[in-house]
Amino acid sequence: MEKILSNAAVIRLGCFTGILLIMAIWEILAPRRQLTRSKPLRWANNLGLTLGNTLLTRLALPTAAVGVALFAGEQGWGLLNRLDLSEWAAVLIAVAGLDLAIYIQHRLFHRLALLWRLHRMHHTDPDLDVTSGARFHPLEILLSQVIKMGVVVLLGAPAGAVVLFEIILNGTAMFNHANVRLDLRIDRWLRLLVVTPDMHRVHHSVFPQETDSNFGFNFPWWDRLFGTYRDQPEAGHLAMTIGLANYRDPKWLKINWLLLVPFVRGDR
Repeated sequence: MEKILSNAAVIRLGCFTGILLIMAIWEILAPRRQLTRSKPLRWANNLGLTLGNTLLTRLALPTAAVGVALFAGEQGWGLLNRLDLSEWAAVLIAVAGLDLAIYIQHRLFHRLALLWRLHRMHHTDPDLDVTSGARFHPLEILLSQVIKMGVVVLLGAPAGAVVLFEIILNGTAMFNHANVRLDLRIDRWLRLLVVTPDMHRVHHSVFPQETDSNFGFNFPWWDRLFGTYRDQPEAGHLAMTIGLANYRDPKWLKINWLLLVPFVRGDR
C-alpha cells in the first residue's frame, strides 16, 4: 500500500492512459453501435473537459480525498480507524463503502433538481464511448470531491484504499461507457461482478424510466439490492436513442455550451 501511495500520480496517469488506449482500439475493432456524431469533435471536447477538470481539482483541492484520509487516520477519525482490522480488510471495506456512497450520490444527482442540473451535462452526450466516462461538469466534479472527502472521514478509509478506489473508478468508468461489443454470454456473467457497457448504456437512454436505472459505476450489486437494476433497454442496444431529448442540437457537443448546461432551462 505504501508503494501505491508514493507513486499514486504516476499510477493514475498510467492507468488512465493505458485503459483509454485499450478501449479506443477495442471500439475501432469491435464497436457495439454506430456513432451518430463526429467522433473527433466529441473526443476533442470530452477530453478537453477532462483536462480542465483535472487542473481545476488540483488547484482547488490539491490534497483532495487522499490528504483527508491521511489526516483522519492521524486523528483516529471514522469507523474503520476505531475497529481492530487488518490492513487489507479495512481496504476492502473502504472500497465497497466508497462505491456504495457513489451509488447513493448518483441517485441523488438524478433525484434532486439542483443536483440534476449539474449532472445532466453528462447525459447530453448523444453517443457513448470511452471519453464519455470522464465527461462531467466542473461544478459536479468539485461537489463530488467534497462529498467523497466527507465519506472518507466518516468511514475512516485508509489513504491507500482511497487511491485504489479512485484508480478502479476511473478505469471502470471508461470501460462501462465504451462503445465496445462483448459476447452476450460473457456479458451475462461479467455483469454479476462489474458494471458492463451494455448494463450502463441503459442508464444513458433518452427514456427517463431507463435513465433512472443502473446507477452503479464499479459494482453492479447496489442496483440489484436497491431495485434500480434494468436488464436491457426497451428498444434494444442498437436502436435505442442515447442522450437527452432537449439537447439534440450539435452545439451541445462543444465545451462552451456544455459549461452552460446547468444554467439554461430545459430538462430531459
